[in-house]
Amino acid sequence: MTDLALGQWIVVFVVAATPLALAGVELARSADRLAALTHIDRLFIGMSLVAGVTSLPEIVTVTAAAAGGAEQLALGGLFGSSMANMAILALLDLIHRGRFWPQIELRNARTAAIAIGLTALTLTGMVAVSVPTVGRVGLGTIAIAAAYVVAAAWVHRSPMPGGPAPPSIDGSSGAGLRGTLVRLGVAAVVILISGPVVAAAADGVVQTSGLGATFIGVVLLAAATSLPELIVSLTAVRLGAFDVAVGNLFGSNALNMVVVLPVDIATVEPVLESTAPSVAVAAVAAVGLMAMALAAIVTEEPTSARRLEPDALAVLIAYGAALALVWFN
Repeated sequence: MTDLALGQWIVVFVVAATPLALAGVELARSADRLAALTHIDRLFIGMSLVAGVTSLPEIVTVTAAAAGGAEQLALGGLFGSSMANMAILALLDLIHRGRFWPQIELRNARTAAIAIGLTALTLTGMVAVSVPTVGRVGLGTIAIAAAYVVAAAWVHRSPMPGGPAPPSIDGSSGAGLRGTLVRLGVAAVVILISGPVVAAAADGVVQTSGLGATFIGVVLLAAATSLPELIVSLTAVRLGAFDVAVGNLFGSNALNMVVVLPVDIATVEPVLESTAPSVAVAAVAAVGLMAMALAAIVTEEPTSARRLEPDALAVLIAYGAALALVWFN
């Protein structure tokens, strides 16, 4: 398929991204059902399992892109996904004007802070003059993954007091434990098949359109891999599970930085040492957007505006400005 035209690559991308998104949604629903069946702490489940299964498209897709030599596309997809997740939060705020942020528990600020810290740590590895390596893998990417494990253990061992547990996206009804595990496995297989095709199609768009690899990753690849987060978050909010939606998005952003490790393993040279300036711009933008969302969580005050949400509009404007900066870099 190396000689396909631009329009054909776009068709391939759309066809492959559709089952990728649908499988990601099923994974998220089944993971939430698993949490209800096993009675594991929901904050830990939201940060690790639910966020992990909705991030599986990122893991498969960007790793496949990196293995194919498209490192900048892979990194752009990760940071672009983190940016897109914050834009999703802003859209949820706009849809539920005056009712969204006041219903978010303060303990979600912990997950937000972890996501910001891991993204900042990744950015530090990108701008550092020299980082030691273990074989051909940078020590920085290993440190990022280790930091996530420590943070997840911290959340699991020291849960913050809060109100009643948020409602399940899918509830404990329906399939039992065995059926839930089967659904998880089937959805994972679909993602493992369609993910590399999406990566190849996105790289094909880059090669035939003349657009920058980072910009395509930040916009096109990130949009495809963030579809599960979007649909699951909309479903959770519609059922009143506001904390599930917020925890899923920030948890996915934290896991996006862990995915830098398999990307690094899939490349010949340490990936953080050869990043383009536009990738750094996307990383800074992701940190800034998450900081704006964190401020909204901590404030927890309803807006006095009847038609517009200042917090949401600020995030969306910043998102658009960040895309423009990535384009021009």
